[in-house]
Amino acid sequence: MNYPEIKLLIDGQWVASEKSIAVINPATEAVVGHIPHASAADIANAIAGAARGLRVWKRMAPAERAAILLKAAQLMRAREAQIAHATVLEQGKSLAAAAFEVRRAAAILEWDANQGLRQYGQVVPLGPELRCMVRREPIGVVAGFAPWNAPIGSPMRKIAAALSAGCALILKPAEETPAGAFHIAQALVDAGLPPGVLNVLFGDPGEISRTLVESDGVRMLTFTGSVAVGRQLAQMAAARLKPCLLELGGHAPVIVCADADPVAVARLAVRAKANNTGQICVSPTRILVAENIFEAFVQAFAEQARAVACGDGLAPDTHIGPLTNARRRQDIERLVDDARTRGARVLCGGERPPGKGYFYPLTVLADVPEGAQVLREEPFGPIAIINRFAQLDDAIAQANALNVGLAAYAFSNNADVQERLAAEIEAGSLAINTFTVSSAETPFGGIKDSGFGREGGAHSLDAYTVIKSVMQASHAQVLA
Repeated sequence: MNYPEIKLLIDGQWVASEKSIAVINPATEAVVGHIPHASAADIANAIAGAARGLRVWKRMAPAERAAILLKAAQLMRAREAQIAHATVLEQGKSLAAAAFEVRRAAAILEWDANQGLRQYGQVVPLGPELRCMVRREPIGVVAGFAPWNAPIGSPMRKIAAALSAGCALILKPAEETPAGAFHIAQALVDAGLPPGVLNVLFGDPGEISRTLVESDGVRMLTFTGSVAVGRQLAQMAAARLKPCLLELGGHAPVIVCADADPVAVARLAVRAKANNTGQICVSPTRILVAENIFEAFVQAFAEQARAVACGDGLAPDTHIGPLTNARRRQDIERLVDDARTRGARVLCGGERPPGKGYFYPLTVLADVPEGAQVLREEPFGPIAIINRFAQLDDAIAQANALNVGLAAYAFSNNADVQERLAAEIEAGSLAINTFTVSSAETPFGGIKDSGFGREGGAHSLDAYTVIKSVMQASHAQVLA
């Protein structure tokens, strides 16, 4: 399978450009393709096209919109192998993980499409001749920004919710990993999506984001990415009184209580940590283990981590692929070197392998001192930190110590402890005795610096709608 010829999608047309950006395979450092660089005129045309698309799309019956979206989901499932292969070439994850991401993205689209059929309003009786109709209407044209680490699932979160709510969307995916959004857009076009309802731009991130946020034609923005960039976008949007949905970074704690099975939890934790080479905002990173089971946990975790195969995502035995770019590996090396210098024990990994590709093995750091940078800075890579705690109070305090709160995990078989953890852990999503924190059917998002708003679940479309109150009297009247 060849890497696709990526183009911009503007007002229903696939558009190329003279200026292009190379797409690099992180496993080989070879160029696998190019993407067009949107000009100022392209961005303006996308905004104008979205306005035209919105007028058509929001007037369509919800069932008509849902039929198109559900057909696109079917096309995504049928094209799973092609989409997954392109994702491995540009992002590096294993082929199995990429295929799973395609299926997950299709499930998100199906869930949100059906939610669009349930955007009910209300009728509020105010008297014998007066009532208020409360309507949910699409907010308008939305600007969406998706990251490189989940090149299919993250764009789909924005596309599925915005379109199911009746909005038009201008999406800027990551330039490093464009194929996922391109394939989603292709499936929607093939399913009969009207021109302009979805527009896809690549190019200069600063120019595109600034133009979209400042445009009077764009009424909302949704962003998944770093805290620093999310803060900048939120400030720009606030100056223009535009609402935001922000899913930002995390630094997920894991509390392993004294009654947990250290070997079983360690094996689960290694699998979760290896997922996407640790390049996930919900990746379990700060693992806090009760003193009485600490050594057993550390031994089991390190043994399992050493067995994790690191290689090209297309190889059948690969568990973790390369980091997505050279900058990520440099950051990982910096954090590991700092922790090692401060006295942390490096139980496995910790060294760059020779040869091509941005590879770095799963690295286990134990007894990491409080001053280490990796305890404060999200590594966003294959680093697991394992520290011990004496009392549950201490573990909860450490888990809540950072000003981020996206995902957290805990393992205990004690119902009272589970209830306490559910009440006291500061995170948008807490998983107890599992490493599953999100699905199409459940809300997902952060607190504190990890953002605000929720994607998924029964309220997945809420952020993309506005509530209109329509007061209706049976005849002209003046209220006292």
